[in-house]
Amino acid sequence: MLDAMDTRLLSALQKDAHLTAHQLGEMLSLSASQAGRRRQRLEAEGYITGYSARLDPLKLGLQIQGFIQVHLGTHDPRHSSSFARMINTRPEISSAWTMTGEADYLLHFHCSDLSALNRLLHEVILPHPAVARVQSQIVMEQLKRDAPLPT
Repeated sequence: MLDAMDTRLLSALQKDAHLTAHQLGEMLSLSASQAGRRRQRLEAEGYITGYSARLDPLKLGLQIQGFIQVHLGTHDPRHSSSFARMINTRPEISSAWTMTGEADYLLHFHCSDLSALNRLLHEVILPHPAVARVQSQIVMEQLKRDAPLPT
């Protein structure tokens, strides 16, 4: 179970994953070793699943960002598994969800240009045997970046 100190530690790490045990200890009024042990426990228990760097897609030449709603024509388990494996191999697809509602999947993508998006749609996604149709939306402006989870 998480206590108030754990939630404060998680909140601090979501804002800056580079905080040292010493810095965390100062923020939480703990010793560096206590803060370090808490972080290790939260990692071991799976509350912290990893650390990563956020990259600027525009600086990487990824000018087009958007979402693709995928509607399946068949829900055969073999086709669904095959579709999931296929999207996991595509670097343009940064995240994917199965959904309730009209669409079966929602894919978040980053592409260099419209030609790259066209290839992703027409050469990769639409030819899959389970896919009936897709609907894509291009992001005009991202108003809020992925924010820390509420703790």
